[in-house]
Amino acid sequence: MEIVLKYFSDFSPVQLKQLEQLGDLYREWNEKINVISRKDIDRLYEKHVLHSLAIAAVIQFQPGTQVADLGTGGGFPGIPLAIFFPEVQFHLTDSINKKLKVVNEVANAIGLQNITTEHTRTEQIQNRKFDFVVSRAVAPLKDLWQWSLPILKAKGQGKSAMAGEEPIYGGLICLKGGDLTNEVKESGLSPLAWDVEQIFREEFFHEKFLLAVKR
Repeated sequence: MEIVLKYFSDFSPVQLKQLEQLGDLYREWNEKINVISRKDIDRLYEKHVLHSLAIAAVIQFQPGTQVADLGTGGGFPGIPLAIFFPEVQFHLTDSINKKLKVVNEVANAIGLQNITTEHTRTEQIQNRKFDFVVSRAVAPLKDLWQWSLPILKAKGQGKSAMAGEEPIYGGLICLKGGDLTNEVKESGLSPLAWDVEQIFREEFFHEKFLLAVKR
């Protein structure tokens, strides 16, 4: 928890309590349903919560924005972002239902009112459109963009201020790691990119990046 507060300080008492509860809740649920690597659970706040909040460090979702979390797994980045942005609606999807059980139980336990979940692959979502899609290391950038396009609004209503950049009105925002040169080239896209290690100066974030593709 301390490592989150090292980089973010403007939390309400409700948000602080929600963040504090995540540690015990994920330890408890991870014993029943393994959604986080056993070796990572003791560094949950660094490897999962703070990593997810790299998006919040760069992009300020405006109230009323609709965001889909593609392949959320145990709820990342969706749950930390939903805590950070209580006036933004998050729809967390995954193809593995038992992971969504953990997401729902954690969200209910901490009183999160701004998330919904759906057991589905993103390409199967019907009759819903979002301002943004977020994702964390789920698939190559080319695939993420192809899956995101059908569920992105033609022009998003969720204008988001971006550090050092013009606001964007919709698109894909993803957290990825390693050398992305070939992956970006194969995608045919020109994403905006941030080095997460420059945002959070911790060894864990070496060669981890935040990419944003405008709609």
